[in-house]
Amino acid sequence: QVQLVESGGGSVQAGGSLKLSCVESEVIIKRCTKAWFRQVPGKERERISLIRPDGTTNYEDSVKGRFTISQESANNTMYLQMTNLKIEDTARYYCAWLHPCNFWGQGTQVIVSP
Repeated sequence: QVQLVESGGGSVQAGGSLKLSCVESEVIIKRCTKAWFRQVPGKERERISLIRPDGTTNYEDSVKGRFTISQESANNTMYLQMTNLKIEDTARYYCAWLHPCNFWGQGTQVIVSP
């Protein structure tokens, strides 16, 4: 089946920036809502941002003003630009194509150090 692959994770000091990318293993014709999730061990996975085919976006309050979601129609790639990273942003980040799709990546780790 279709696989999504995240990249761009790593370690960064608080206040720094990272840009995550999500690509699909094959061309998907359906127009899917795209989203970023994150999860800390022992905690529920939370959706932090989404972008719809018409370009409209939503953000959770915890990342609003610091993270920006975007997509490129030409290659069907989704991005998450993260700035002013906080220690509490440390988590595994997952991308997903949703509504009506249901495709997920395996995640990429983000570690923010003091």
